[in-house]
Amino acid sequence: MTVVRWRPGGGLEPVFSYKVRLRLRLHEALDRRGRLREVGITSVQRAVAEAMAAVGVRRSPTVFPFATSVIRDAPNREQAIAQVARATGTRLRVLPGEEEARLAYVAARQWTGSESGPLLMLDIGGGTVEIASGRGAQPRSVLSLPLGARRITRDWLPGGAIASTARLEEVGEFLGHALSAAPGLPVAARDGRAVACSKTFEQLARLAGTPSRRRKPHTGRQLTLSQLRRWIPVLADAGPARWTRLPGISRHRAGQALAGALVAEALLTACEAESVGISPWSTREGLLLEHLGAVSAAPRHDLPLVG
Repeated sequence: MTVVRWRPGGGLEPVFSYKVRLRLRLHEALDRRGRLREVGITSVQRAVAEAMAAVGVRRSPTVFPFATSVIRDAPNREQAIAQVARATGTRLRVLPGEEEARLAYVAARQWTGSESGPLLMLDIGGGTVEIASGRGAQPRSVLSLPLGARRITRDWLPGGAIASTARLEEVGEFLGHALSAAPGLPVAARDGRAVACSKTFEQLARLAGTPSRRRKPHTGRQLTLSQLRRWIPVLADAGPARWTRLPGISRHRAGQALAGALVAEALLTACEAESVGISPWSTREGLLLEHLGAVSAAPRHDLPLVG
């Protein structure tokens, strides 16, 4: 649950934040057909109820509760959403992958502080990757592809480990082919900016040791393609048990670290980006910015967001 206020010239000002960590990761609650099992639905139900209760008197009539790819892609998502709604009074919404890409672009554009000029946005999620590009406040092209770090781990690197260097190359070839076959895949413009919007990219930038430049407006960490290529063999050699000991790797996302690095490398290569800036804003912030009217006008009011 996030509540923010938009202040013109000051960005999104946090008013209230509350996080519930599910006891069982949601993708671990899927059955063989990709359906969300009862234990997963119940855990979401409890988390939504707790988050809505936590906001208390701060709650306003405008709440946007949304769910991302695990629930969106589940064959029984309507059943799960209806069950959560009956138990909590809150009906979750799902955003199409292309809409997530558009909103992440809106957030990246606002975060860079530039109103125009070529911008490429890359976002690695658990189930999908989102790609968007454009020259203005809204993107000209958006893509959502089923190449997320969790999905690649499950399909190609069970347990996060690899069997051999040949397997590593096989995964890279699969990702490269999938991206090259994507219709209208944008490439980075020489006179533009490339921005990455995801925890996966942020984690990789910390791992690579790139210092943050937060003292300067609209700047942060950078991640280069050459850094990725140096660190992928390190991750492969270390194995899942040692990934949490590496700098920047969080315990919660450690199992997807190698897959995330492979997806990031494939994205930068296919989109011809030698480096990306790491934006702390993504789909959630894009959604907030639009609902608060910050992209065009900037009315002063608070908007709670459940995600």
